[in-house]
Amino acid sequence: MPVPENATGAVFVRHQDTLIHLDKQGQAQYTGYRIRILHPSALQLGNLSIAWNPAAGAPTVHAIRIHRDGEVIDVLKTAAFEILRREDQLEAAKLDGTLTAVLRIADLRVGDELEVALTIRTTDPTLGASDAGMLLIAPSPVPGRFLLGLSWEDRAEPQLRMTPDMNAFARKSEHALEVRLDNPATIVPPKDAPARYLWQRVVEYSDFADWAGISRRFAPFYAKAAKLPDASPLRREASRIAAAHAQPLDRASAALKLVQQDVRYIYVGLGNGNLVPATADETWQRRYGDCKGKTALLLALLGQLGIQAEAVLVNTGGGDDGFDQRLPSPRLFDHVIVRAHIDGAVYWLDGTLPPVVPPSATPIMPYQWVLPLTEQGSSIEQLAWQPAQRPDQITLYEIDARAGFDEPARITNTTITRGIEGLQQEMQLSGLAHDQMLGSFRQQLVGSTWQAIEDVQWRYDQKAQASVLTISGTGSVDWDDDGDGSRSLALPGGGFSPPERRTRSADQDQELPYANKPEFDCRVTTVRLPSTARPAGWTFKKGYDTQLFGRTYYRAFEQRDGAIRMIRGSRVEQKEIDAATAKKDNARIAAFDNSMAWIFYNPETSRTVESGTKNVPATYEIDWTADSVPCLAHASADAKAAAAAPK
Repeated sequence: MPVPENATGAVFVRHQDTLIHLDKQGQAQYTGYRIRILHPSALQLGNLSIAWNPAAGAPTVHAIRIHRDGEVIDVLKTAAFEILRREDQLEAAKLDGTLTAVLRIADLRVGDELEVALTIRTTDPTLGASDAGMLLIAPSPVPGRFLLGLSWEDRAEPQLRMTPDMNAFARKSEHALEVRLDNPATIVPPKDAPARYLWQRVVEYSDFADWAGISRRFAPFYAKAAKLPDASPLRREASRIAAAHAQPLDRASAALKLVQQDVRYIYVGLGNGNLVPATADETWQRRYGDCKGKTALLLALLGQLGIQAEAVLVNTGGGDDGFDQRLPSPRLFDHVIVRAHIDGAVYWLDGTLPPVVPPSATPIMPYQWVLPLTEQGSSIEQLAWQPAQRPDQITLYEIDARAGFDEPARITNTTITRGIEGLQQEMQLSGLAHDQMLGSFRQQLVGSTWQAIEDVQWRYDQKAQASVLTISGTGSVDWDDDGDGSRSLALPGGGFSPPERRTRSADQDQELPYANKPEFDCRVTTVRLPSTARPAGWTFKKGYDTQLFGRTYYRAFEQRDGAIRMIRGSRVEQKEIDAATAKKDNARIAAFDNSMAWIFYNPETSRTVESGTKNVPATYEIDWTADSVPCLAHASADAKAAAAAPK
């Protein structure tokens, strides 16, 4: 494609071809392009890098040329690729055997056209001739001409599926499919739509007839890897676990902890290791393994303990919404875990997580679609979703201002964090000595609200499955002086920003649903009131309990026992809302109470202090790591009823 005289931007693509050929050995990918360099920032295109799996075969470089003012310069006559024979991702706990070749093209200039053509076999040795993948055009490509192509041998046509926006550009023949686009427009994904609606300009292909075919193909890999020889030391480990624990769930927990704690994580992708697990004995002997090896090891132990279990493929990237609408492909999954069946219930076990995570009724990651690997073959399964029963994070903030308005207050700040964020905190803090942790937080926090940090305590509560961090010390309280002895204070963590309008531009589909990221957050603030203040002189902002865009917003206050207590909770009740609900709630935003959680003191006020209609526990009155805490209106009512019940 000729370069326009008025070309702008960093580059212009005269042509870029991405062609995949499927044959009896698998697939080969040809990449060829000729690009005009229009800006100095694009000179980095001269830093070429080729990565490949040597088990699939070496790449072939067909040409590297520079076109300059009618002259053609053959780069490979005077330069050669340097092959880096090393593992470049060891710091990321990866051992994949990938080789990388690099070439830095000398004397590349603005105005040159760089031509590159090469072929890489991308066949996975495990899959052989059966594979799956996709071709796509980026949402915001640079100007130029693009060709996507897929070809196949006689009687070996794969399943094909295109997004509707590709139909007008696709041409199919007996042995090939081509998609040609000149200057493809920038496309903007529909705003706030669920992930399944974000697939645009994609061509999928798959040699697998259905998901069950993938399940049947992979299940034997794990069955073989989990089979133990008679002399395997893992048999002794299983016997030890069985002797120490009588109940199947306790045995499964012990087996999982053994895999999590005694086998460190290293990704192993050498040879066939990208998809095939190392044997259980091999992983146990070397005491390291990836998700595949740890899964095989765990399956071996569970099998010895008489617990039925299977490996399950999952996607950790959060993009598995809509997998049921995709062609079957093992490449859609990036992780494998274990599903065990114990006493009529299902439990999920992940050997790559820290040893504080036991078998659980729901996976710790919010998987939507999973693929069980079974001998008979299983289809993908959708995991049921419901609003979180326990907050993902609770922030407790106690301000002990009994010494007076003008004196520093004693402050205790506790965060209770669950889920992946809680495990990340566990990994960060569990290896620190107390003095290290105390010194670190003093350096970070003293000088802001905190005047002094006296202590920092941290623990991971395995029963609550939560990281619990408590910081205590002294700090200033930002009381506003309202004159005549009156004071006011905005409580930390007490207000909500109004939700954003859920709208899309006119060129986008107005009827698509809107997505909500599931979360449950709770803030609890308690102020122990100055002892010199009259209890009847205190007032506070109103509470509320409302729902917008599929999310609950709750706030409640109560004055009792010399303290004002406030709870603010927010939980997503619906992962998706329809367009009609969004339109209705857009009109309700103006009435949303986004006030801060102010409390007021007026020495002239004479208000009757009542227990209130809400039961708002102080930060120090209940166990906030419990399964049921009053962070929403219904939970608060339940707690009030329980407190009033005769003992």
